[in-house]
Amino acid sequence: MAGNITLTMIKPDAVAAGHSGKIIDLIIQSGFKIQAMKLSRLSKEKAEEFYAIHKERGFFNDLIKFMTEGPIIAAVLEKDNAVEDFRKLIGATNPANAADGTIRKLYAIDIERNAVHGSDSDENANIEASFHFSGLERF
Repeated sequence: MAGNITLTMIKPDAVAAGHSGKIIDLIIQSGFKIQAMKLSRLSKEKAEEFYAIHKERGFFNDLIKFMTEGPIIAAVLEKDNAVEDFRKLIGATNPANAADGTIRKLYAIDIERNAVHGSDSDENANIEASFHFSGLERF
């Protein structure tokens, strides 16, 4: 059975470009409820912890540098089938391959500066929500 939460981060590129409000509005218009949201800036250590799964990949250091260059907006979103529906809403990792109307097609710069993060599984959604919102036990 699919879960009902997912985690998103509006990444530093989209925050710096002033797209946060438009992205949040699109999320709400797509039927998601925001259960928790905060503006923060990831430290190098926190970014490395969050993206540890990619540590052995060639893009890891660039990813950490990017994710720590400015503020992010982390949010826990709720909706039936949240992970799958949100992955459809954000579009392909490479915005050149993203469907029209998706967040990445509208606001991403390129495959590395792709505007938003979205959890890739129900299990990771819960782990990621707890990472950003440790005081909220229900996640």
